[in-house]
Amino acid sequence: MQPPDHRLKRLAETIEGLAAKDRQVLDRTRQIAEFRRKAAVEIHGACAEFVLSLNRLLSQPQVVLDPPVFLPESFRESGQNLLQINVRGRILQIDFSATAELVSTEEFRLPYILEGTVRAFNQQFLEKDIIEEQLIFYTLEKEKNLWRYFDPRTYRSGPFGQEYLVSLMERLV
Repeated sequence: MQPPDHRLKRLAETIEGLAAKDRQVLDRTRQIAEFRRKAAVEIHGACAEFVLSLNRLLSQPQVVLDPPVFLPESFRESGQNLLQINVRGRILQIDFSATAELVSTEEFRLPYILEGTVRAFNQQFLEKDIIEEQLIFYTLEKEKNLWRYFDPRTYRSGPFGQEYLVSLMERLV
């Protein structure tokens, strides 16, 4: 049997260690919150670049991004964040939110901190009760953090970017 002083000393050391663990958890929580704000601005930037590139090629700008500006403080930590690209009633709607846990792997094989949906529809689709829907995730990867799409019907996955947005919009027009 160990003397009581030894147990008290070990308990004190454990309690001292808790403070360090708590600081690590708090630091990681702050880091993830910062990643989420940056990721929200990043996805808006990808959409804005797509809209700008497309409008440059048109005789008159016809592609609209709403909201036109998205700042880090625009990100809603609790609740949905919505972006919409509209081309004469052909709509790409992107909504995303923070995961319930700090980091998740529940819906996608890579760890992610934001999850959402991309919906593509036009009047013809709506008349047939069709809204094309794919999932998006902001993943934490070794090389770099990245927005990815995932199509649950085909299991196709790839980076969210201009090429992806072009392929979705081509199906709508």
